[in-house]
Amino acid sequence: MKNDRLNIKEQCELLEINRTSMYYQPVEPAEKALEREEYIKSRIDYWHTKFCYIGHRKIKEKLVQEDGIAIGRKLVRRYMAEMNICPVYPKSNLSKPGKNSLKFPYLLKNLKIDRPNQVWSIDITYIKMGRSHMYLTAIIDWYSRFIVGYELSDTLDTAPVLAAVTNAMEQYGNPEIINSDQGSQFTSNDYIEFLKAKNIRQSMDGKARWVDNVVIERWFRSLKTELIYINEYSNPRELRQQIGSYIKDYNNERPHQALGYKLPVQVYQAKSVCNAA
Repeated sequence: MKNDRLNIKEQCELLEINRTSMYYQPVEPAEKALEREEYIKSRIDYWHTKFCYIGHRKIKEKLVQEDGIAIGRKLVRRYMAEMNICPVYPKSNLSKPGKNSLKFPYLLKNLKIDRPNQVWSIDITYIKMGRSHMYLTAIIDWYSRFIVGYELSDTLDTAPVLAAVTNAMEQYGNPEIINSDQGSQFTSNDYIEFLKAKNIRQSMDGKARWVDNVVIERWFRSLKTELIYINEYSNPRELRQQIGSYIKDYNNERPHQALGYKLPVQVYQAKSVCNAA
């Protein structure tokens, strides 16, 4: 018996439409796609912060199973590369070494750190902001756990790093040593020459040794779990104000276990006064 159904070509001719339109798949609007990308990146940052030792395969499983996000591991890996984050083995950091970049020795091994401004640690982290993101450079005094400086920027270049260090030194004086990872920002000629001109010794984590800069890494984790992940920020000004308030409270109102439950500001200022005397 003859099939009375019309094929695609006949249907299109009857309706007077182009046959190619039958196969059209709507393209996701650029704004919607960007919003989805930023959401996924924020979740990648969340899982990386919570489980800093897992790689893109396990993060992909977290996104699928816990967040209900349909995504492949290759895209997760690409997003992580764009965010410049990776598991702690290798190094858990946001900055990547530049090609042919200089390496400096790790000066903190077996070093007795017993005073403020002896050692500062500096690092950069990804911060979600609405449909976009920012990068936070922060500097912590190793001895007192006091945050001496920070800078918020939408770029990963050296300028925000230099701004953070400059502002910190103008307010609190020069440290003897600044420790960082091996990121390109910290191996740039501008950064190296800046520290050299200030007679500051430059120290760098060993490759794949996130624990070498553990003080600032732990502070970033506290910042994100206590502030960033539980709030929404629509613009840089709002984000900057909230981070500034968090740092003020952290420095001046929060007892720290590693300091015998003293405040970072108490330890920093008390020892600084003694050293000045």
